[in-house]
Amino acid sequence: MKRISFLFILSLFSLFTACDQKKPTSQFPNIIFILADDLGYGDLSCNGQEKFETPNLDALAATGMKLTQHYSGSTVCAPSRSSLMTGQHTGHTPIRGNKEVKPEGQWPLEGQAFTLAEMLKEAGYVTGAFGKWGLGSPRSEGDPNNQGFDVFFGYNCQRLAHHYYPWHLWSNQDSLILEENQGTGTGIYAPLLIHEKAIEFLESNKDKPFFMFYPSVIPHAELFAPEEYMEKYHGKFLPENIYEGTDDGEYYRRGPYGSQPESHAAFAAMVNLLDDQVGDIINKVEELGLAENTIIFFSSDNGPHLEGGADPDYFNSNGMYTGYKRDLYEGGIRVPTIVRWTGHIIPGSESDHLSAFWDVLPTVAELIGSPEPENIDGISFLPTLLGQPDQKQHNYLYWEFHEKNGRQALRKGDWKLVRYNVFIPEETTTELYNIKEDLSEQNNLAEQHPELVNELMELLNSARVESEVFVFCGESE
Repeated sequence: MKRISFLFILSLFSLFTACDQKKPTSQFPNIIFILADDLGYGDLSCNGQEKFETPNLDALAATGMKLTQHYSGSTVCAPSRSSLMTGQHTGHTPIRGNKEVKPEGQWPLEGQAFTLAEMLKEAGYVTGAFGKWGLGSPRSEGDPNNQGFDVFFGYNCQRLAHHYYPWHLWSNQDSLILEENQGTGTGIYAPLLIHEKAIEFLESNKDKPFFMFYPSVIPHAELFAPEEYMEKYHGKFLPENIYEGTDDGEYYRRGPYGSQPESHAAFAAMVNLLDDQVGDIINKVEELGLAENTIIFFSSDNGPHLEGGADPDYFNSNGMYTGYKRDLYEGGIRVPTIVRWTGHIIPGSESDHLSAFWDVLPTVAELIGSPEPENIDGISFLPTLLGQPDQKQHNYLYWEFHEKNGRQALRKGDWKLVRYNVFIPEETTTELYNIKEDLSEQNNLAEQHPELVNELMELLNSARVESEVFVFCGESE
C-alpha cells in the first residue's frame, strides 16, 4: 500500500509539474497571412482565370474555404495594409492614403496604434513580416519593428518596392546592400531572397506559436520575372503588350517602372512564381508537421493595376467585376480570399459572408482568446470559417480614397453607394447599385430610390472621423 501511495503521489507531482511547465500559448494555432500585391479577383484559375493556371492557390481553396464577398481595406496599398493591421476601415484607420516620406517610406502609423502583430506578440507569438511594408519609414514610429514585428525583411518603401532588382532591402534596422544589383545589375531578384528568409522563419520557429505576415510584392508593376519563369510564356500571349519605361537616368529604380517588351508573358510568369511560393509555404508547413495547427490566410491588397504595361482586360483579371486599383467599384476592392485550417475548416467550402480586411484582427482575437481592442470596426468571421451558425453581420462596410478628386463607397446588405469627385462638389456623382442583381455595377438606381440614397448618405457621413494627416476635403499626396 505504501508503494502504491508513493507511486500515486509521484504521478500527481509529475502531472502538476508538466502542467506548470506547459506554456499557455502552446495550443495556439500558428497564423500565416499571405498578401498578394494588386492581384485581381479573376487572376486565380479557381476563380475563372483561363489564360494561365494557379495550381497551388487552387489546391489551397480545395483544402480550405473561399470567401467570395471579402473586401480589401482600400483600393491602394498603404491604407489597405493599415486597415488590416488596425481592424479599422478607412474612415477611422490612421493611414488613409499613399502619403510619402522622403527619402524613403510612407507616412507612419503612430505609436499609439495597436496592431494585429502587437496583439499576437502580447499573446506570446513570435512575429515576422517578409515583403513590402509601407506603413512607416525606417526607424519611425511606423517601422515594423515598432509595430509588433520581431523580424522584418524586405522593402520598407512602397515606391522602391516597384523594383524587383533593388539596390537594397531592410533586415530589421539594417539596410542590406545588394551588391549584385548595383548600377544596372540584376543579380538578385528580391522576391526570391525574401521568400528564403520567410521559409527560414518557419523552420526556426516551428516549436513556437508564430505569426508570419507575407506581403508579397507580386504581381505589382514593374513586370519583371526570373528568366526560368519567363521561358514558360514567351510568345504565348500574342499580340504582346510592349511597355517602354525608365531604364536609366536620375529616376532609374527610384519609382518609375522599367521597360518590358513582353508584358503579358511577364505578368503570367509573376503570378506563376507567386503561386509556387504559396505552394512552398504550404509544403513547408506540412513538412514541419504543423498543418493542423496552422491557419493560412491568402488575399490581395486591392484590385489589379493598369501600370507598367499591365493589361488586366487581356487576362480578365477582374472577372465579372467593374473597376481596377484606385476604383471603389467591385473590381478595385473585392479581392480573392482563401482561408485554410486543416481539420477545422471544411475543405472546398465557400462562403458569401460579407467581410473585409478590418475583420481579420477580431477574427484572430477570437481565435486565440484575446480581448478585442476598443474602437475597431471589424467583426470576427471565425464562426463562418468553422461552419457555426452564430455569425454576426455588419450593418455596413465603408471605404474612402484620397486621390482622383476623392472617392467614397458604402455597402449595406445588397446595396452599394458610390461617390466620385467628392472634393469637387459641383462634379460629385452619386451612384446606387444592387450588388446581388448587378455584380458588374452597370445599372445606377440612385434616381429610382432617393430615400435609400438619403439613408445610405447618412451612414456614409457618420462612418468617418477626420485625420490630422488625411483630411477628407482636398487632394492628398
